Amino acid sequence: MNIQKFAALSGVSAHTLRYYEKIGLLRDVGRNKNGHRDYSENERVWIDFIKRLKETGMALKDIQRYADLRAQGDETAQDRMDLLINHADVLEERLRQENEHLDKLKQKIAFYRKQISGN
Repeated sequence: MNIQKFAALSGVSAHTLRYYEKIGLLRDVGRNKNGHRDYSENERVWIDFIKRLKETGMALKDIQRYADLRAQGDETAQDRMDLLINHADVLEERLRQENEHLDKLKQKIAFYRKQISGN
């Protein structure tokens, strides 16, 4: 599919898709007979994974490292898994902290509810 259709489907702008290609996150994107990008289902799955990594706070340099390892093939599976394990550990700590913050906010809200209701 062309870049506009792919951008709409993936939720990633055409500009960002071109940038991802430039920095090596998207590699070997097919071209049609006119030389225009022709994205496949494989790119859609890969973009969805990139988006998930970004949404969970993985740094772009780490996503690039993952993409480099992925391009090297199956022999880098351990390195890719290690990168994801490290990211999962960071994410779990961030979630723990966020839950702690949420608990404190709920305590403060309960305090104000009690104060406002006059109890």
